[in-house]
Amino acid sequence: MAHLLLVDDEAALRSVTAERLTERGYEVVEADSGEQALDRLEQHAFDVIISDLRMPGVDGATVIERAVERYPSIVGIVITGHGTTKTAVDAIKRGAYEFITKPFQLDELLHVLEKALEQRRLKSENAYLRSQLQDRYQFSGILGRSRRMQELFHMLEVVAATSSTVLITGDTGTGKELVARAIHHNGPRARHPFVAINCSAIPEHLLEAELFGHVRGAFTGAVNSRQGRMEQAHGGTLFLDEIGTMSPAVQTKLLRALQERQFERVGDNQTIKVDVRVVAATNADLEKMVASGEFREDLFYRLNVIRVSLPPLRDRRDDIPLLVTQFLERFAPGAGLRLSQGAMRALMDHAWPGNVRQLENVIERAVALSAGRKELSVMDLPEEFRTSRPSTQQTPVVLPDDGLDLQAHLAAIERELIRSSLERTGGNRNKAAELLRLKRTTLVEKIRRLTP
Repeated sequence: MAHLLLVDDEAALRSVTAERLTERGYEVVEADSGEQALDRLEQHAFDVIISDLRMPGVDGATVIERAVERYPSIVGIVITGHGTTKTAVDAIKRGAYEFITKPFQLDELLHVLEKALEQRRLKSENAYLRSQLQDRYQFSGILGRSRRMQELFHMLEVVAATSSTVLITGDTGTGKELVARAIHHNGPRARHPFVAINCSAIPEHLLEAELFGHVRGAFTGAVNSRQGRMEQAHGGTLFLDEIGTMSPAVQTKLLRALQERQFERVGDNQTIKVDVRVVAATNADLEKMVASGEFREDLFYRLNVIRVSLPPLRDRRDDIPLLVTQFLERFAPGAGLRLSQGAMRALMDHAWPGNVRQLENVIERAVALSAGRKELSVMDLPEEFRTSRPSTQQTPVVLPDDGLDLQAHLAAIERELIRSSLERTGGNRNKAAELLRLKRTTLVEKIRRLTP
């Protein structure tokens, strides 16, 4: 079943066309404006987009252009009652496959659809990679076109130019070390060492020596003196990953080192002075650990000078196509591999508990199993992706025998979603509007209309 986005500001024509296309086996999602169509495209990988050309605000040609930029394999068709050679050529130049003039016969539209989908299946091996990664969508190897990532890039540019201590928080697999390296390599210490240490990977009794170094004979097995990671990072950046796993004793010594910019190696009384920038990272809730006494409050405030929070992949699903393109090229350089829209839908519908790292592993697996094929399908993905239900399918509603008031039912659902969004954002209407993909003025009007 092909997934189709139908965009037209004429409700009657849009409704009839959607109904007829649904009867022919297409799964149709409607949009009444160019702006709404762009919102739909951020959340779902459609096979086809059919758009009216002239609409208030964002026009159909722009919608098609943005759709093709995001999904190079999508089929774009423009329908308009103002058909001229010039507008037809312009729309096709901007990515449309075909141009149909109103009034049209359904059979004509179906013929164009079938021909376009067949041509897409026969595209050359380089079709998917025509959408090149643009500089504005990355920061030192970190990719993202979503609003959350663009805000992150702006913050990293500002933070990198300073020497302040940074605390990076985020779920496992969101790229905390990648962000730490970006801060280092775009800052004034870039020509000096970047030294990383994973606090959770080193036994508690050895972490102090690993961090601060030791002298010969300081403990069993210390046959030679050795520099610690903090000393190695002199002039540069020390990255402390999984800082929340550090024992209280090491926390105490780290706090003194940060305050005084000096420390002693294990087993030694000679003070070593250092100039390092510390960037720490954790997927734990340090505030809760402070409240429970598991983490020193004074150390937390010393580390939490600048907080950088990384969004999980489930909160920036519109970045998935961009990341997929990068990973396909990384694991099969120049091979021209592409992902079917069905496979892309499955990826965008997934919850991604392992975030970008999990997505990378999924694409590496799919490439390894491609066996020379140029288009990877849902069957190349792990089992959990092949059995997931598309996000466009809603939980069925049981219709009472005596019927229901549809408008009241929909208003109740809308009211509950608005209430939940306001609760989640602490009453902030700007953020609630973003969660609901609405303009703030639209949300305010809905609140006024739906409030008893």
